[in-house]
Amino acid sequence: MPESPSKTGPETAGPGAAASPPSAEKPAARTEAPRVAAASLVGTTIEYYDFAVYGTASALVLGPAFFPSGNPTVSSLAAFLTFAAAFLSRPLGVVLFGTIGDRLGRRQALVASLLLMGVATVGVGLLPTYETAGLLAPVLLVTLRLLQGLSMGGEWGGAVLLAAEHAPPGRRALYASVPQAGPSLGFLLSSAVILPTLHIAGRDGFADWAWRIPFLLSTVLVVIGLWVRTTVSESPVFRDAAHRTAQAPAPAPESRFPLATLLKRYPGRLLLGTGAAIGGSAVYYLTIVYSLSYGPKQLGIPQNTMLTAASIGAAAGIAITLPVARLSDRIGRRPVMLAGAVGCVLWAVPMYASLSSRDAWLITGAYTVGLMLLALMFSPVAAFLPELFPARLRYSGASAAFILANTLGGGFAPLVATWLNSRWDSPLVLGFYTGGLCLLSLLCLLALPETRDHEFDT
Repeated sequence: MPESPSKTGPETAGPGAAASPPSAEKPAARTEAPRVAAASLVGTTIEYYDFAVYGTASALVLGPAFFPSGNPTVSSLAAFLTFAAAFLSRPLGVVLFGTIGDRLGRRQALVASLLLMGVATVGVGLLPTYETAGLLAPVLLVTLRLLQGLSMGGEWGGAVLLAAEHAPPGRRALYASVPQAGPSLGFLLSSAVILPTLHIAGRDGFADWAWRIPFLLSTVLVVIGLWVRTTVSESPVFRDAAHRTAQAPAPAPESRFPLATLLKRYPGRLLLGTGAAIGGSAVYYLTIVYSLSYGPKQLGIPQNTMLTAASIGAAAGIAITLPVARLSDRIGRRPVMLAGAVGCVLWAVPMYASLSSRDAWLITGAYTVGLMLLALMFSPVAAFLPELFPARLRYSGASAAFILANTLGGGFAPLVATWLNSRWDSPLVLGFYTGGLCLLSLLCLLALPETRDHEFDT
């Protein structure tokens, strides 16, 4: 049985944190919950827009532009390898932004992560291609991808945590799930930019120069996101912990290294939390990243058909995100997530088998069902993972579990899928691979406790 969050002893926060009395901060902070949730959503949407733009560009043009090869499979593998590279740097982002978030404040970590993502994304849009700069071009591309991954390592945990720690009693999952719509909204936003750009510039024009437009437009979005995030208040739970630390004779030594403390005291919970989220990551990234390349290149499905199917499915998932979260506030996180995991295990093979039909309506319907089942897992996890850890380790703990799941289940999924399809050229391979990871999530959820009634101030 995994460790249960401790409810004894004072919580700690790092030096330099504001130390205002909890009684003065909490009521005002609670009334700000909707605005904080909206601010978290805006920032997360922008960060995932940047990530989705790169994923879609990888599927369409980045392979030939930066990794020219006579073999299309080799070019695709190289482009998806740079996609995976960003996931390798995500754990470093957990260390960096987790330490900032647990010691100096959730909001400071979120502002820094968004700024870093914006700089890296705009940088990709300004890069020379291999034809112009030779080997320097892919080196710079990988470097910027690593910076994007570093940023993402601190984004998700901070966004859901800031919303959850401002939430009123009994509605923690509802508020924490608001930024959970960010990944799908970011994908939809990227599609809303890429599809018209493809239509206006044409396939050749997009491959030649127009692929840069979605990256450069990120400048406007980041400015808006930074303005929104700097106007919200710090988490009341973090303020309370900082106040208690200021009143204590000396800070606890282990509070200086939240990730080290996490690995020492809660390794089982971290591993199970990672496993609980890994299947959902595979569904998301194989649907909105890999299949956008696989469908057109291997099966001859029109690019617009794949983008439209994924976009409609993502919109359906967004539509049920808040109702699903509210349900988990009423009946618990595990029942809802278990239902989603079982559904994804059973639906993974039929969903990807629909690609063999090459029928736009059938593919769209299959993707819509799949991404709605994903929402059953993805929406409550925003409250579930933070509730597994005490306040002083919550940013690091929730971020580490989610990012490890994203890296293992999502970041390498397009790369693994490309390799699998080079050996067994069938969409069924995607279904069995995804279904296996969703089964792992199901088993991990069965091993974890219900967390709905966990006292979040500890």
